Amino acid sequence: MRIAEINRKTNETEISLTLNLDGTGKAEIDTGCGFLDHMLTLFASHSGFDLTVKCVGDTFVDDHHSVEDVAICLGKAFSDAISDMKGIERYGDICLPMDEALILCALDISGRSYLSFDLDMPTEKIGTFDTELVEEFYLGFVRNANITLHIKKLSGTNSHHIAEGSFKAFARALSKAAKIDVSKKDQIPSTKGVL
Repeated sequence: MRIAEINRKTNETEISLTLNLDGTGKAEIDTGCGFLDHMLTLFASHSGFDLTVKCVGDTFVDDHHSVEDVAICLGKAFSDAISDMKGIERYGDICLPMDEALILCALDISGRSYLSFDLDMPTEKIGTFDTELVEEFYLGFVRNANITLHIKKLSGTNSHHIAEGSFKAFARALSKAAKIDVSKKDQIPSTKGVL
């Protein structure tokens, strides 16, 4: 089983996180940030990954440190769990509708971190959540998982739908890319022989 556990403590957050890439979509999430809890719960459900997260952070300041640090831990856990990357599909993509929002997500488990983020949101807040933190989440993940991620809003007028659509699209594309192709289970999906 491809499982990883990350524990991280800073002056701003204390996080314990477990990720199982071969799970069933179970989630136990408590980050102290309600909107992030919602996004991570549907990330687990739509990816099929089992995810547990406990974060105690300085949310009296704002949600920034908790969102960024949870993403760092999730990215590290993904990198650890995917291990040598033998047999993975490597690429994943989807064009996902969420009511009026339409989100394009394409990614490569490449060993190289790159984020192209184009999710223009019409509001600065979703409840108490700063919408700019969606990009911070993806940056934290990409830098620590070493993947290439392109995520783009094709249409959408509701910030909640745009953000939620992005997390669902990301989950589905990442699940596709991490899936094992049993016919190539001992092969690295690169002509270089390494990712």
